[in-house]
Amino acid sequence: MDIDKALRSFLTEINVNEGKSMHTVSSYHEDLNQYVDYLKQQQITDTKDIDDGLIESFLAFQNQIKKTSSIARMSASIRSFHHYVAERYEESDPSLIMEVHHGGRSLPIFATVDELNRLMDSFDDSDPRQLLDHAILELIYSCGLRVSEACNMTCNRLDLDIGIARVLGKGNKEREVPIAKGSIAVLKQYRDIVRPVFEKGRTNLFFINRLGKPITSKHVEVLMQNKCRDLNLHKHLTPHKLRHSYATHMLQGGADLRSIQEMLGHSNIGTTEIYTHVQNEQVFRDYNEYNPEEDASHLDIKIDPKKFKKDDDK
Repeated sequence: MDIDKALRSFLTEINVNEGKSMHTVSSYHEDLNQYVDYLKQQQITDTKDIDDGLIESFLAFQNQIKKTSSIARMSASIRSFHHYVAERYEESDPSLIMEVHHGGRSLPIFATVDELNRLMDSFDDSDPRQLLDHAILELIYSCGLRVSEACNMTCNRLDLDIGIARVLGKGNKEREVPIAKGSIAVLKQYRDIVRPVFEKGRTNLFFINRLGKPITSKHVEVLMQNKCRDLNLHKHLTPHKLRHSYATHMLQGGADLRSIQEMLGHSNIGTTEIYTHVQNEQVFRDYNEYNPEEDASHLDIKIDPKKFKKDDDK
């Protein structure tokens, strides 16, 4: 949906149909005008091209010039707008996984390498259902996929011999992503041993449950909730946080932003830039941990770490 048309429709809805006060409508209008102007600067003119990273980038910018209360109000305006668009025009809602809190703008939560190893090592691959769950988490993390992209992955789009996934992303845009070598063995084991047993009818979906039915996003979300509890991980890790982890680890490993943008399927580089903040804050933390009496102000870090909550606080 054209952003300007969607905004006009939303403002009409809250003014005429919901009967909100002129003051409230004016506040929504002011917040969303700034939001839409930012999106247009990023060459985004259709609501279908907006994802959570763009929203977070916008709020990160606003956080530098506005009070916490104003950021909270803006985030509420954006949520309401996207909820309306999702329902009215049957589009996905990118605001559902926004990382915004009233106590200050938070960086994307991501798992450490140690936490990811604990997560992946926790599966008993001799159990077919656990191997299925292990395989889908391996694919999400090793390719930085959205959970929906993993659930909709088809057999013909995975080449496990050369290690390439052809991902069908938002707007039916296709991208090729290399599969991490460490994940291929698990994916092959699931494909060759478990999937043939689970398959009850002809289907091209790669991930199916023991009844031969498609794996849903909800299944993967519940799986992550249970794993966080069982492993006593003090972070609210979700399937989407595995995608955050992939991008963060890629950047920390030396990958450039443009490559990460292509792997994640972001239509605009501005969405990907949020991960530079994650890397910068990690540098600041590491410096202070090993040099507690030194001043880190001489480092070329473009953020004020006091404005951000630590991941462990969430």
